Amino acid sequence: MVSLEIINNVAYVTLNRPDKQNALNVEMFIQLDKCIKTIKKQREIRAVVIRGEGAHFCSGLDVKSVMAKPLNIVKLLFKWLPGNANLVQRVVLGWHAIPVPVIALIQGNSLGGGLHIALGADMRIAKSNTQIAIMESRWGLCPDMGSAPLLLGLTQYDKALLLSSQGEQIDAKQAFKLGLITEIVEDPEKRCSEIIQQLKTRSPDALSAIKRLSQASFHYNRRCILAKETWSQIKLLLSKNTRIAMHNSTKDEAKPYNLRRKW
Repeated sequence: MVSLEIINNVAYVTLNRPDKQNALNVEMFIQLDKCIKTIKKQREIRAVVIRGEGAHFCSGLDVKSVMAKPLNIVKLLFKWLPGNANLVQRVVLGWHAIPVPVIALIQGNSLGGGLHIALGADMRIAKSNTQIAIMESRWGLCPDMGSAPLLLGLTQYDKALLLSSQGEQIDAKQAFKLGLITEIVEDPEKRCSEIIQQLKTRSPDALSAIKRLSQASFHYNRRCILAKETWSQIKLLLSKNTRIAMHNSTKDEAKPYNLRRKW
């Protein structure tokens, strides 16, 4: 469901579940995590490309598949220490740990977990038909894949808050204006090849140094944010209002919410 090919010192990671719009199940999270670890070990790799097979990049979490077994939630969210990255956070932040440029090619639906993974890349090259959304609020949850500090490094606080709170889809032009998309082109594969060919003329050490210095400019406490994300999501998963939100997202008749808990 996730393939890794290394061609001419470029690693191509492909989400390969087109019949489900490349929706993420637990096995895909595990495979993405393995891909990141494999790529990090190979110093000859000059660039990484993340893409989706078919008409869509990734429609987000395959909720039905993940929720079929309660143990799946444990696999996705478990961590030894609060500040460590769990599995869902590693498949986003892991691309930042790779010291070479990472490019996400996105098209069609690039929603929820799919968008979070794309935000983990250094650049996002999109087709004009791209639709993005941060979906978690629809089910009474908060984004918990480690993308919070990345999002605030790309767009303004109020824009990030609105996008995360509303859970609505926006098109490629809107996403570009917000800074969430690097370029909009009709042939992302061709544009990606052009960028990689140019990057290959530069020193790999210089590119790694530039990436590390750019990341350092964010000045955020990653361990604190990861702990906050996971604790918030666990608290929400145990909340009655979350169950009401999930009901309201699938039923015509909406139930009223209970009073907000202390946060």
